[in-house]
Amino acid sequence: MSIFVDNNTRLLVQGITGKEGQFHARQCVAYGTNVVAGVTPGKGGQKMDDVPVFNTVKEVVENTEANCSMVFVPPAFAADAIMEATDASVELIVAITEGIPVLDMMKVKNYMKGSASRLIGPNCPGIITPGQCKVGIMPGPIHTPGGPIGVVSRSGTLTYEVVYQLTSQGIGQTTCIGIGGDPVNGTNFIDCLDAFEKDSETTGIVMVGEIGGTAEEEASEFITQNVTKPVVGFIAGLTAPPGRRMGHAGAIVSGGSGTAQGKIDAMKAAGIHICENLGTFGELCAEVFS
Repeated sequence: MSIFVDNNTRLLVQGITGKEGQFHARQCVAYGTNVVAGVTPGKGGQKMDDVPVFNTVKEVVENTEANCSMVFVPPAFAADAIMEATDASVELIVAITEGIPVLDMMKVKNYMKGSASRLIGPNCPGIITPGQCKVGIMPGPIHTPGGPIGVVSRSGTLTYEVVYQLTSQGIGQTTCIGIGGDPVNGTNFIDCLDAFEKDSETTGIVMVGEIGGTAEEEASEFITQNVTKPVVGFIAGLTAPPGRRMGHAGAIVSGGSGTAQGKIDAMKAAGIHICENLGTFGELCAEVFS
């Protein structure tokens, strides 16, 4: 099994005629994802390779029964694109766009309350169920189908690193999700942990966090109360200086909160197996998940 995407996912790409949209739509097609259409206002009736382009998301859903959207719309217009997909009742919206203003995302979060749509991102690498469906910018070949490990991460590049190490140890993945590192995003650690806990084919979970915010502490509390499967964790930013944003907009230590050590302590208290050295992550997973 998997969570959120699989062979039944019918993907539309918002911003498909832009440089990045074209490139990554082609990568998704090459991986085997069922890309049914694209959206670029004013370019309806055209095609990107063999993929038809429509003017609106609503038209795509009505004509193709698309149930997932990948957003490659520039930051100034990305919030509107997410809300348009929400209006069309697209089940899963994966916003890759980086640099969406925080105020715009607060409006999006409020707009999506009570809707039928789930948002992953923004500023994320996306989601992949190996061998079935890739929605985003992650490199397909490093992933191994067949499970049994679910991966959730705030960091794109660290997602790739831990997945590569899992694959190098002969450990397959059920689904890998990059939830993004912005202060305001959609799907969070707890959403993914809950889904992995309920997925019968996921027998272990990898959680990669970073400095800033309280998401990892909240996830640790959730794990203590609700997760029965073994979890291996890593926190990036142990040597980050306070008050300086590190890479992601949400990766900032403010006052006494959001520190790497505080997150590590919370995760250890929840029984999570903490990797201290990223270079040995795969070995630790082989030991814990064996």
